[in-house]
Amino acid sequence: MDAVLLDTDVFSYLLKDDARADPYRRHVRDQTVAVSFVTVGELFSGAEKRGWGSAKREQLETKLKSVVIVPFDLEICRVYGRLSGLKTEAGTDRTIAANDRWIAACALRHGLPLISNNRRHFEGIPDLTLISEAPVPRKPADQQLPLDAEKPVTKPQD
Repeated sequence: MDAVLLDTDVFSYLLKDDARADPYRRHVRDQTVAVSFVTVGELFSGAEKRGWGSAKREQLETKLKSVVIVPFDLEICRVYGRLSGLKTEAGTDRTIAANDRWIAACALRHGLPLISNNRRHFEGIPDLTLISEAPVPRKPADQQLPLDAEKPVTKPQD
């Protein structure tokens, strides 16, 4: 049996039996499901902010008992540090939100595929296996050629 790490969004979809969970069910079927310690913190934070009552909190805690919670360790901290130094193709610093860096570090440290609906948060992180059913972002309209556009013809100069 293999294992996968769920990002907070996908875990939440599954927890709430949200329709957005449907495309991800096949990715977790017959898998050991893990979440990062950061995801657990984000879930409890969300519960606090939304004023969840005891029944919803108990449901969350029951669901958390059914998954592996990946704790931090020194190697995860090292990977987090390396992710902080990533550059874009243009050579500028790549901005990855701190919690997303921690979640990616957990996946990388343990060699787990990360399942997230937040494709753009994790796409392009070296060595990270990302599973996302989110649509692939399109380039801005000003960077796309119309479908019927022809390549410009250049005439040889005399």
